[in-house]
Amino acid sequence: MPRTIIIIPTYNERECVEPIIAAVRAAVPEATIQIVDDNSPDGTGAVADQIAARDPQVRVLHRTQKSGLGAAYIHAFTQALDEGWDRIVQMDADFSHNPADVPRLLQALEDGADMVVGSRYIAGGGTENWGLGRRIISRGGGFYARMALGVGVHDLTAGFKAWRAATLHGIDLGAVNARGYGFQIEMTYRTLRAGFQVREVPILFVDRRVGLSKMSGSIFFEAMTLVWRLRFRVAREKHSGVG
Repeated sequence: MPRTIIIIPTYNERECVEPIIAAVRAAVPEATIQIVDDNSPDGTGAVADQIAARDPQVRVLHRTQKSGLGAAYIHAFTQALDEGWDRIVQMDADFSHNPADVPRLLQALEDGADMVVGSRYIAGGGTENWGLGRRIISRGGGFYARMALGVGVHDLTAGFKAWRAATLHGIDLGAVNARGYGFQIEMTYRTLRAGFQVREVPILFVDRRVGLSKMSGSIFFEAMTLVWRLRFRVAREKHSGVG
């Protein structure tokens, strides 16, 4: 069986970390869970350490400061590749991504995809507990990004993904520039530009159970401004033979 690691970044997720680990372990018992904590002031890292001390399939990567979602993922991806994991899953800690969906993403890898997106915006997918404004921002921004980048993936900002290790090796993580929510767009775009097969699997995205959402209109619109810079930067890299 391919070796699978599931990466879950955390920042002030003390109330979520134990239940999300339990739910992921139940859904994918053969996988190892990597918590990546950016020095959460609320003690999330300490709670994760206590769980890891009891369960050898749970690990904690402590980062010294909060430097963005993308930086946390790049750190964890690089470590996972160095350690030789075959399949790498990324997901949120707050149950907006349902752990029960992880096996479906992994099955899509087994069926031939190089990267799989848990998608809100294809048939069978959707969102729950979102207001009208957030739905408009998300759908409108996603459509704009698709048009600007000229790609067919419907959910470019999705953060629920499964990767083959070979895919992450093939897109040059060192060249990835975005560190906030634009990171999700950049990773998917670079994967497509490198010629890998991306498949979308429908999911229901549920607004977080505990705490406040870290997403805002300003953050999303900031990500949207990145798409043109991203398109031209990746084109220059291809032209110069980088990546």
